Amino acid sequence: MSRSAAVVSLAVLAFALNAAAQPAPPSAPPPAPPVWAQAHSDLKPDPGVVFGVLPNGMRYAIMKNATPAGQTSLRLRVGSGSLEENDAEQGLAHVLEHMAFRGSTHVPAGEMLKILQRKGLAFGPDTNAQTEWTQTVYMLDLPRGDADTLGTGLMLMRETAGNLTIDDKALAVERGVVLSEERLRDTPDYRAEKAQIDLFLDGQVAARRFPIGLVDVIKTAPASLVRTFYEANYRPERTTLIAVGDFDPADVEARIKALFSDWRPVGPPTAEPDLGQVAPRGAVVKLVRQPGASTRVVIAWARPYDASADTAEKERRENIEGLALAVLNRRFSELAHQPNPPFLGGGASFQNLFHSEKLAVVEAVSPPADWRASLAAAETEVRRLVAYGVSQAELDREIAETHASLTNALAGASTRPTPSLASSLVDTVDGDEVFTPPSGDLAVFESAVKGLTPETVNAAARAIFAGDGPLVELATPEPISGGEATLTAEFAKAAATPLAAPVAQAAVVWPYGDFGPPGAVVDRGEVADLGLTTVRFANGARLMIKPTSLRKDQVLVSVNVGGGRLDLPIDHPVATWAAGALVGGGYGKLTDEDAQRALAGKVLGVGFNLGNDAFEFTGATRPDDLATQLQALAAYLTDPGFRPEAFESARNGLLAELPQLEATPDGVFGRDAGGLLTSGDPRFAFPSEAALSAATPADWKSLLAGPLSKGRIDVTIVGDIAVDRAIALTAATFGALPPRPAPAPIRPEALRVRFPAPTPEPLTRTDTGRSDQAIAAVVWPAPDFFADMKRSRALMLTGDILGNRLLDKVRIAQGATYSPETRVDLSQVFPGYGHILNMVEMPPPLIPGFFDTVSAIAADMGRNGVTADELARARNPHIASLRKAQLTNEYWLGNLGGALADPRRLDLIRTTFPDYEAVTQADIQAAAKAWFRDDKAWKLVVKAAVAPAAAASVTARPGPS
Repeated sequence: MSRSAAVVSLAVLAFALNAAAQPAPPSAPPPAPPVWAQAHSDLKPDPGVVFGVLPNGMRYAIMKNATPAGQTSLRLRVGSGSLEENDAEQGLAHVLEHMAFRGSTHVPAGEMLKILQRKGLAFGPDTNAQTEWTQTVYMLDLPRGDADTLGTGLMLMRETAGNLTIDDKALAVERGVVLSEERLRDTPDYRAEKAQIDLFLDGQVAARRFPIGLVDVIKTAPASLVRTFYEANYRPERTTLIAVGDFDPADVEARIKALFSDWRPVGPPTAEPDLGQVAPRGAVVKLVRQPGASTRVVIAWARPYDASADTAEKERRENIEGLALAVLNRRFSELAHQPNPPFLGGGASFQNLFHSEKLAVVEAVSPPADWRASLAAAETEVRRLVAYGVSQAELDREIAETHASLTNALAGASTRPTPSLASSLVDTVDGDEVFTPPSGDLAVFESAVKGLTPETVNAAARAIFAGDGPLVELATPEPISGGEATLTAEFAKAAATPLAAPVAQAAVVWPYGDFGPPGAVVDRGEVADLGLTTVRFANGARLMIKPTSLRKDQVLVSVNVGGGRLDLPIDHPVATWAAGALVGGGYGKLTDEDAQRALAGKVLGVGFNLGNDAFEFTGATRPDDLATQLQALAAYLTDPGFRPEAFESARNGLLAELPQLEATPDGVFGRDAGGLLTSGDPRFAFPSEAALSAATPADWKSLLAGPLSKGRIDVTIVGDIAVDRAIALTAATFGALPPRPAPAPIRPEALRVRFPAPTPEPLTRTDTGRSDQAIAAVVWPAPDFFADMKRSRALMLTGDILGNRLLDKVRIAQGATYSPETRVDLSQVFPGYGHILNMVEMPPPLIPGFFDTVSAIAADMGRNGVTADELARARNPHIASLRKAQLTNEYWLGNLGGALADPRRLDLIRTTFPDYEAVTQADIQAAAKAWFRDDKAWKLVVKAAVAPAAAASVTARPGPS
């Protein structure tokens, strides 16, 4: 399995479509029986996987894995995607994926999701599918591995593989769902990325086969054409079934053989597509003006697709290439963090693309006005790498970082998450790679770097950027004076600029290893039923520890400091948007980049967030590095850097983002909802352009300096760690800090958050996007969570039932939208505040009908109640999701993080399952009657202000040679 280190994938390359007539392409003779990649490789596959091939050609991979315990992940991969479509079928692979949920021989239309919900699967998180250029993948994450649930999952996969009904009536409805998804995907950045792919794949089929397809085909293709595509592509020899979970592999293999061995292809197969050849090209320069898009410079070099076998030698080569790219990416990161940086961020990758070509890409994102500097920096850094190579120090650092990551993966091999393993197996099938174990990955890497010299890495770097090109694209929301001629001239100017050798960096020593004498423990307690230990140190810092065996070698840390939003003023905005820049601002003695160099080879992380009741630090590490992880977090409390360049980077990023948010209804809703749903509370509102422009680094420092230096300190540690060691390491860091004053009482006004008044007519916000797209929302006020936890659980399930009814009505029955959403949000901090959100994307003429539908469903639930089956289909997935979550360290950290300050959160954990199990149909009806009220409803519509935005302006010309 290819694991080149530090390869940064472009967002468009990860594009996948999630869902729930003309002549057929020419037929081809039956292909040779499929084999697994290890059949033509010297790499050894993971011994924990059973690989097989049925007589009909269908492959299967079965792996026993007990993380989380009792659960199973199934993946049905069909080796056919949008590349198998002909010109008249563009979009049918994706339409077919949608139709898989619309009925089959043994599952009536509309019943598949209900069957899965009864088994505890939620639509979206546990039941999903995606269509890509090269494959279509169906995914089921089963909450239990018992015979009945596993049998149901395998039966549904068998139905999808060969028994779909695909009738005209169902297709007519589903077209609207697919068209809604097309509208959601069609953002300015997506349109710019399509132009980018067209540049990369000049004249090749993949550039004309985006999985969403063509609107005209989606609207008009008859069911007969969809069926023809189904029969030609969903065939045993193209299909792989993957099962990973806590089960008996022999039993699962027998079930697969019994269910799938009788599957026979119908009709002729699709011919293997002629994807075209990489056209020999010199420099090409392309300008794409797309209002609302980010400003992005891309420089690429193309060569033929690498279809060679996945062997140890290939892995060695890719590891070395990965190290060269890791050095380049590190240099990009350093540039982005310096004062007056040329771009907001940048990166490089080298990868196969859609079975069509292999591409080396560098890209950089900047504010619109800085595109020249961004272009020059990207071009210069590639040229510098090719000319001067990497230093021994740079190479040593990237080897240490990659080795630490692979070593950590090996240590946690026995507790790898089941869904991740299943998806990784799909990836190896798609790439025709060997699914190797972590021990094999580490061994290959160690062999590759043994005796590795900078000269060898430098040769790899030169080879990476030696393809056809450079292919240069600037995507910009604003016009460029002089157009493409200006871009061409600027690139020529950058390429002609003399190079300087990289500046060698001095060694950096981590200076935060000693915080003084360890703090004394003055109180220690146990919470036996939850497996917790609590500690209070003499300086007032508190610690909660939950040791687990859920993930071997994983330790998660959170540190809550001060009061978060409760500490902020309620009558005017402050620079809360800059809080996250704290980490980028580094420490007083080290920049963020220097800190990373000093800690090379350590496995740790630092995150920072403004929470409702605390400023929240987080970290993820391994037991051996927990001491350093705690030092890295504690140093932000004692010596934060507050470097102005980090503040400016955050400000410039948001200023560049504002027009992007305005370009879609989703963006406008995300920008405005926080302020609108809190009656304009500045603690939740998105900053305006004026506020961003007026803020200063001093405002940022004044926001954080007090809480960091004086706020209460609550540390939570969860994972593979002994209690006494966690106490000792915390005593040496947070426990060793000077005493802090007791927190002041919370101001009563700080606890008040007001839901907006009802709106007899919907409020309107506008965007600059498509006139056929809008978002509508109906929101009701709700109570806070802790006022009555049993009532809160009932209200959560009531919201789930309303969401299911909305899904049945506006998606499944009407085909009006792709993404109806109902979400219940009950505050755990602000008394009396919560809300219930119902939202859809749909064409503006359909919005009044949506408002009527929500009102009718809500009234019916309050008047007539719900059925036992509806309650089961809401409760079962909810409980299953929580049971899965409780088998992760992330759940425990998230739920324990505020428990030292608010012990009610321990009762929240204790009562979760009893409360949900106790909810009755009468409770649901009472909750609907109390909270789903028209007279309390707040409504919003976001739609285009004017006619559709002009199509992207795209030009291209040969560049300077």
